[in-house]
Amino acid sequence: MDRSPEEPSDTAADDESERRAPTCQEPAPRIKRFRRIASERLWGKRIDQYLIMSGLGVSRSRAARLIEDGLVLVNGKPTKPGYRVKPGDEVTAEFEHEPEITVEPQDIELNIVYEDEDIIIIDKQAGMVVHPARGNRDNTLVNALLYHCRSLPLRKDSIIRPGVVHRLDKETTGLLVFAKTDEALTGLGNQVMHRTVVREYAAFAWGDFELQEGTVDAPIGRHTIDRTRMAVTPFSAKTAVTNYTVVKRYNVCTYLRLRLKTGRTHQIRVHMQHLGHPVVGDPEYGGRNPRVIQHRDHMPLFRDMMGITKRQALHAARLGLNHPRTRKYIEFSSPLPPDLEQLFFYLEKHAGR
Repeated sequence: MDRSPEEPSDTAADDESERRAPTCQEPAPRIKRFRRIASERLWGKRIDQYLIMSGLGVSRSRAARLIEDGLVLVNGKPTKPGYRVKPGDEVTAEFEHEPEITVEPQDIELNIVYEDEDIIIIDKQAGMVVHPARGNRDNTLVNALLYHCRSLPLRKDSIIRPGVVHRLDKETTGLLVFAKTDEALTGLGNQVMHRTVVREYAAFAWGDFELQEGTVDAPIGRHTIDRTRMAVTPFSAKTAVTNYTVVKRYNVCTYLRLRLKTGRTHQIRVHMQHLGHPVVGDPEYGGRNPRVIQHRDHMPLFRDMMGITKRQALHAARLGLNHPRTRKYIEFSSPLPPDLEQLFFYLEKHAGR
């Protein structure tokens, strides 16, 4: 295929960086620009594979996030993760380069539910991030686990998530499993991929659900305007399925048990907002907005509940999996943490008022 001299091939370097004004907290981010004209050599490759093979300089998971965030363009338009490149396609990207993060062991107290030579189950407290990332470089569960376990198996897609099998949001409490060996990491990863891991959550959601139980099957992707949030959207979205069961109905909210079939970012919180029943206390998805209250007489309840719950009322209460070594099914449960227990007793006290 003919190509003019100024058009780089798949392997030619055409990246530029601009340094922003540095801050005191962390190294100045660099803006990375990438441009390639696809040749016949990589004809038919998925766009995420193409980016890696063409020298984008990030992990495949990072490349996938850039695509989902609309930062990768093919012929001037955002593309989908499954797109396969054709000769002559112009592929461009512009994004902040994330400097390499080193993960250091830190002596942080852990609430260990179970541990053996293969896995460790943690009951996570609110306010703790699972693994380091930009803006949260230390004091994470991974930092604590590296101190406790001395080492964790590295993932192929990320050096900052050793041992991580699945995650919980920073303010969500409850059960998480981490792998301590390469074999356990692979085995648990396969269980998550095949959706055989049982993940059940307790939650309080605003309003009264029409059904006693139901399923939310709605794809989740990045919000088209606010890229830090997720949304039910047809654009660059992934399948997301949540099953729910009503445990008890109160004046202004409902106590639920929810079970994940998929594990998308913010899945329960987004799906509950999509149903019109945001998780109580959720600051990002409408759970702290007074408009959730339909009757003025219930506003005192709303104010009291916001005083009790400083975060989303969501807790990973049950975790079941096949042990990666013995293949036997094991299951763990976690009671409501103190703040959600206080919310439960408050609702019980004011039920029917």
